[in-house]
Amino acid sequence: MYLHREHLAEFEAFVHQYHRMRGEGLLPHVAGIALEGPLLASHGGTPAATVWAPSRHEWERLAALGPYGLTYTVLSPDAFSPASQLHDEPTARDTGFDWLIPLLMAHGIRPALGHFTRADPLRSAEQVDEIVERAWQSEWSGTGVRVVTDHLFNDMPLLIRHAFRSARARAERDAVIASYDLPGWTLNQMARIAGPVPAAIMRQAAAGRIGACINFDGEHVDLAIAARAVQLMGVENSMMMTDRCDSARLGGQDLHHRVDNALWYQQDGIVAAGSVPLARQMANAQSQGLSPEDVRTLAAGTAHRVFGLPVRSEARLPVA
Repeated sequence: MYLHREHLAEFEAFVHQYHRMRGEGLLPHVAGIALEGPLLASHGGTPAATVWAPSRHEWERLAALGPYGLTYTVLSPDAFSPASQLHDEPTARDTGFDWLIPLLMAHGIRPALGHFTRADPLRSAEQVDEIVERAWQSEWSGTGVRVVTDHLFNDMPLLIRHAFRSARARAERDAVIASYDLPGWTLNQMARIAGPVPAAIMRQAAAGRIGACINFDGEHVDLAIAARAVQLMGVENSMMMTDRCDSARLGGQDLHHRVDNALWYQQDGIVAAGSVPLARQMANAQSQGLSPEDVRTLAAGTAHRVFGLPVRSEARLPVA
């Protein structure tokens, strides 16, 4: 969900209502609530009005929602850097990750890393490692893995071309992918190949310290790149993220399609969401050589482990 600052009280009431309904068994398939933002260094496809730097008091109000169902909040590791669009906000100076991460951990809320600037990739990668280390050193009131991500390869500095969204780009796709020598990729070489930020995330995920989300719609990230990343991180550390939206309006902004793909775009041409259902993403992953068992882990198994969820015996995954 996106959160406007002026709607914080309404969001608090919403989360408490969710908790009551969940407790009454009315929402068995909604495992929690997540926020995209508000602490984002680069808003990307997120509505700009929902990007802001909470004060300490506002963070304390958000953190208090953890026991009631707020599961994670997407934040930028470089949100407090000079290149961040939040750098000059007065409330940004009141907080910092030394204070914020332990607060979130104490209330069972995971930081989800994403929306990076492109100003200093090396420093951004260091900040990924610092947040992960701080999270794993803090007191944790939740279950499962303490750090997750927004979708890997999107909204971060890269050295590779990770997506081929237009007809012209797709005409070049096979040659570009062949030049990357995907079978030769190793975790130790990812900083040189793809960039320091994705390398840091993938390394931490492979170590079991991050639950990494990745999109298999074939449009956010090329399927061959997505599959190779999963192989390197381990399917047990990777989660399929749909980013699907069924409406032409999201977060108060109108969206539109282009003729080249099924993505949703904002007016300024930035990708806001996808439209590919989970069943097709699962088929896409299997088309890249992942086994049916691995695909089930990607689509459900890892998420259950990462978020500390019980496995329901009657649970069924969609089929294409």
